[in-house]
Amino acid sequence: MTGEDGTNLGQQKIKTLRENSNFFRQGLIDRGFQVYGDNNSPVIPVMLYYPSKIAAFSRECLQKNIAVVVVGFPATPLLMSRARFCISACHKKEDLLWALNEMDTLGIKLLVKYGNERTAENTEKKKKIQ
Repeated sequence: MTGEDGTNLGQQKIKTLRENSNFFRQGLIDRGFQVYGDNNSPVIPVMLYYPSKIAAFSRECLQKNIAVVVVGFPATPLLMSRARFCISACHKKEDLLWALNEMDTLGIKLLVKYGNERTAENTEKKKKIQ
């Protein structure tokens, strides 16, 4: 991390981790998810709110081979259930984009997108560009 080995590999990993985290976080927001936490953090909480959605969200992610940790009451207040994504410096942008697109579909299926209409409009515009 400090470069004592004569390389800047540690600093590069930190930079990549920050970039990956912010890319994934913004991608979730752009797709209409409510995201908590701080920018630059590799732990990205996505709000599910309703305890009844926890198991379905976890099951759907597992079926798609997407690692996620779901958290509900009593670890959170009753109506503050969430899923946590943990981002790595080893994730490739293509993998993160794939996961975002899968989350987009899953969010619609399970009705866990609580973003505003403007966010949804931006998502549609970005899909047309890609």
